[in-house]
Amino acid sequence: MARSNSFGRDTGLQARMLLTIFLLGLVYAILVAALIAAGAGAVTIAIVAAGLFALQLFTSDKIALYSMGARVVGPNDGPEARTLHAIIERLCIQANLPKPRVAIAETPMPNAFAIGRSPKSATVCATTGILRLLDPAELEAVLGHELTHVQNRDVVVMTVASFFASIAAFITQWGFFFGGGFGGDNRDNNNNGFFVVILVSAAVYVVSFLLLQALSRYREFAADRGSAIITGRPSALISALMKIDGGMNRIPQRDLRAAPGELAAFYIFPPKAKQTVATLFSTHPSLEARIARLQRLEAQLQGTA
Repeated sequence: MARSNSFGRDTGLQARMLLTIFLLGLVYAILVAALIAAGAGAVTIAIVAAGLFALQLFTSDKIALYSMGARVVGPNDGPEARTLHAIIERLCIQANLPKPRVAIAETPMPNAFAIGRSPKSATVCATTGILRLLDPAELEAVLGHELTHVQNRDVVVMTVASFFASIAAFITQWGFFFGGGFGGDNRDNNNNGFFVVILVSAAVYVVSFLLLQALSRYREFAADRGSAIITGRPSALISALMKIDGGMNRIPQRDLRAAPGELAAFYIFPPKAKQTVATLFSTHPSLEARIARLQRLEAQLQGTA
């Protein structure tokens, strides 16, 4: 019997996603106002922003797979593909979710991620490193985690939010290039407008970055919880996370550096977790915090809490 499709729903996550989008909309309204005040045409801004937004929304999944060297596989494309398809199909039936596309990335880094605009257009990707590292129960727990991201639609929220942060960073980094494009006959006024835009863009990027990191950390907790509920085995996810952490430590630094940095928030485990300076700037909660929550959930499921 299929479980409710609300298995991974987390009201806290839904509220945080709405708040993040609202706050990002607010700070970007300020950025647009600064651009217009500096002399940039409102129509030009709208057309360029809409075009770039559509490009990111509809191509981000393809770009992510390409950057990872991943390929979409069918159930008959070898034993690893067959295993992935079998587990994902079973989990989707339990969770009443449409089956996503399945992809494999050829890399020793043990990881997995989910991408896509909606459950119907989602892709779940696992690396060859994680397929060789985990046993079937642990792999099922990891895939349950990724399917919870799909169910919660937090992937598209992160994609949309990161688009705005990218625009702010682009304007900040290439501000001098855009500075000459702002209108106005008075050179001093033009320069003043240019510096205002740079300062606002930098502030917007910082706010966006912190909002994204906070949302990213919470969505990992929510996906861990969803995996534990759909599989009924939080201990399997604990074991998987510990193995992945140990596996990362054995991967050569050149392979970790080769992992696309822009995908860090989408991995089940950050490739450079040990290099994180502070929790405030991390995309994922600490391993210890994730394990502690899963252990509490295990106790609740077993009725010992």
